[in-house]
Amino acid sequence: MSSAQIVTDETFENDVLRNSRPVIVEAWAEWCGPCRQVGPVLDAIAADHPDTIDVVKLDVDENPLTARAYQILQVPTISVFSGGEVVKQVIGARSKSALLREFADFLG
Repeated sequence: MSSAQIVTDETFENDVLRNSRPVIVEAWAEWCGPCRQVGPVLDAIAADHPDTIDVVKLDVDENPLTARAYQILQVPTISVFSGGEVVKQVIGARSKSALLREFADFLG
């Protein structure tokens, strides 16, 4: 079971855009093999950095409004939001060490 919070079209603004901390958003889909690979990696990052960043998951099939608004065309798309804006984005599955390098500026 994932430790990442689930966000929806209805909760995205409050949980992500208005969050006072940086938020890693994994845009994923149930049918996506690489998404299943990266999910546990993001769970580990969330567990390792609980005081500096939040990690959430957005199912693009169930939440098309948010996926369309942020032009999510491939999954997994992993975005870091800070101050309500996308400040970093990675498309495709990556190893934990690669994601830690990508997101180092936001992990404290």
